[in-house]
Amino acid sequence: MSIKIALAGNPNCGKTTLFNALTGSNQYVGNWPGVTVEKKEGKLKSNKDVVIMDLPGIYSLSPYTLEEVVARNYLITERPDAILNIIDGTNLERNLYLTTQLTELGIPVVIAINMLDVLEKKGDVINTQELSKKTGCPVYEISALKGKGIQEAADAVVKFAKENKKFEVAHVFAKNVEDILENIAAKLPKDIPEEQKRFYAIKLFERDSKILETREDFPDIESIIADAENEFDDDSESIITNERYTYISSIIKGCYKKKSKEKLSTSDKIDRIVTNRWLALPIFAIIMIIVYYVSVTSVGTLVTDFTNDQLFGEDGWYLFGIGRSDYEAANDKFVEENIFNHKTEIEAELQKAVDEHVKGSEEILAAVQDEDFGAFEEAMESYSAALEEAGISIDDYYNDDIMENAPDKADYGVYIPGITTLVSNGLEAINCVDWLSALIVNGIVGGVGAVLGFVPQMLVLFIFLAFLEYCGYMARIAFIMDRIFRKFGLSGKSFIPILIGTGCGVPGIMASRTIENDRDRKMTIMTTTFIPCGAKLPIIAMIATALFDGAWWVAPSAYFLGIAAIIISGIILKKTKMFAGDPAPFVMELPAYHLPTVGSILRSMWERGWSFIKRAGTIILLASIIIWAGSSFGMVDGSFGFSTEMELNDSVLGMIGNAICWIFAPLGFGEATATIATIMGLVAKEEVVGVFGVLDFEGLGALAGYAFLAFNLLCAPCFAAIGAIKREMNSAKWTWFAIGYQCTFAYATALVIYQLGMLFSGHFDVFTIIGSIVAFAIIAFVIYLLVRPYKESTKFTQKVKINA
Repeated sequence: MSIKIALAGNPNCGKTTLFNALTGSNQYVGNWPGVTVEKKEGKLKSNKDVVIMDLPGIYSLSPYTLEEVVARNYLITERPDAILNIIDGTNLERNLYLTTQLTELGIPVVIAINMLDVLEKKGDVINTQELSKKTGCPVYEISALKGKGIQEAADAVVKFAKENKKFEVAHVFAKNVEDILENIAAKLPKDIPEEQKRFYAIKLFERDSKILETREDFPDIESIIADAENEFDDDSESIITNERYTYISSIIKGCYKKKSKEKLSTSDKIDRIVTNRWLALPIFAIIMIIVYYVSVTSVGTLVTDFTNDQLFGEDGWYLFGIGRSDYEAANDKFVEENIFNHKTEIEAELQKAVDEHVKGSEEILAAVQDEDFGAFEEAMESYSAALEEAGISIDDYYNDDIMENAPDKADYGVYIPGITTLVSNGLEAINCVDWLSALIVNGIVGGVGAVLGFVPQMLVLFIFLAFLEYCGYMARIAFIMDRIFRKFGLSGKSFIPILIGTGCGVPGIMASRTIENDRDRKMTIMTTTFIPCGAKLPIIAMIATALFDGAWWVAPSAYFLGIAAIIISGIILKKTKMFAGDPAPFVMELPAYHLPTVGSILRSMWERGWSFIKRAGTIILLASIIIWAGSSFGMVDGSFGFSTEMELNDSVLGMIGNAICWIFAPLGFGEATATIATIMGLVAKEEVVGVFGVLDFEGLGALAGYAFLAFNLLCAPCFAAIGAIKREMNSAKWTWFAIGYQCTFAYATALVIYQLGMLFSGHFDVFTIIGSIVAFAIIAFVIYLLVRPYKESTKFTQKVKINA
């Protein structure tokens, strides 16, 4: 039989880092039976017969949050063979509060004091032998981050579990309290094991409702509790809390010596700046601007451009760059001699097309004027049919005969064709049928490749987010945002799911379960997906690159647009009867700053990135095939059929898009491709980019493009996140309300951006004037909702108990 070890500790104590170090890849994630709280379980690397259960981070075994209920239920009902209790050595007193409760369960407990490296740096000393004597538990010093002492602690807890000895509680309270507990224990049902009676006696004394619900034969001890409360002039729960801290204080005096009590720690000095009332938000804004600038605009873009244009594109690349400069010189000479020496004639023809408003003519003309042959070729590939249909031709200067004499990349250096070219050539070599070749090249490689092309940017972003999380800064952001959110009816607890949502909206939504107040939890679920998740990053990068020439401000503005949407929604919703009430209290422990290891950052990056890549291989692949099929089947010569060169408007997909694109016309992107991309984004947000990988990118202007970006960032999330909303809300009505609110808010935001942008840029046609009036009306209505009196809050009260 396998040995079950429970890993328990406070949030931010290093428990997850230790769990990853002990189990490596031998772990899996699921949900606890009956609830959506994440369940992490793994096998010890050094002993596959040992199963380690990573319990949710909790402060106590009192039932204030779902995590605490789940952790306690597991410990009571499953009864693991031993508990490895992780303690943050920099905050010994607070962490030992949970330890005193764990030891009362009658399960063997081994204490692992983490943050050893931080303690050594501070010069603080913990007498582990004395602490072990006082608590009755073996004590080991570890550094989960650096891997020091973790194997010794693991071996000790396994050995402890195998001995199967009865564990006795070492700590005692004041004599009069102990007498009360012994009296209650004597009245407990006979089938409760002796080693568990103290735990049940304390919980009954505290009037723990969750414990009382587990059995009907618990004794009535209300008279005992009432007498004790009169004697101590305090409520029963506070009596036990005070006794615990009295005991903890007594043992710390002989176990813990600080080097200096006067000097501020490095973390405290940093916090004086980064959590300063006036500097905190500007610092946060600067950090996020840098994160998105590096991820989307600079470093991330360099790798993404290579992935899109060379790895998955048709450009290919030169191994180690050998031969690239020779090819580029030869190509420049060819273009100058054969194409742009006819620049005047080509410009004259294209100007006719521009005057006749031929689709794509402005883009082709701009490429000729800039003498950008790459852009010219790409534009001609997309819009040559539109020129031909308009009777405008530049074939005398750009045709197949001329291009046959163009330099061949393969003649220079070590050239490696792109995946698209390799696949296309391979299919051509085996005489693959046209429809299958088009499906593979345009549908699968084009659609999935367009999405995967943005993986490098996502990985860079995930590295930054992992660093900020592991170093301790993200905990400060929740603390900072609590001050702001509280003014708008939310607490910092609502910001934690939002932070998690920057990776993926699904775990962000699920993290809302830490919020005790049901109204606050529902409101957090509704607004969490406003924050740009990893799947929305490709949309941001695509718009920034294609329409704003890679401008640095586009990505950060998308992030802060999400933050603004959350704050505005919080104010508006909190002033309604459905969500009125005081925000839940927010208490969290700020961990000491420390440099995370490269391994922990890379592991976090890979977990998030691999999740995205798996989606590309499943749901995005399927969606890309559907898009290709919908754009390749339609009306051909008056009858329904297939064509690899079908115009979008004649295809099934184009007909659907054109039928509903009027909905988005007031937002500036009322065309088939953008409409289809928006609808497919409900399946998976990455598929917004996938649509443009299969279909031609329409000529959206910068303003319409930003409105398109705003709508797709704020509207209803993907199906997976909608499913998470349904599970967390546990109500179809609330789920539809959340989707409706998100789509309405997104539509209103995009409409205001586009219509007022058109007005202020000098467009005064009748549609812009009407649209601007509607936009101003929306702004006025939102302002009214923001400033109207907060009448409903007095109708609701909430009693919340907080452990000292």
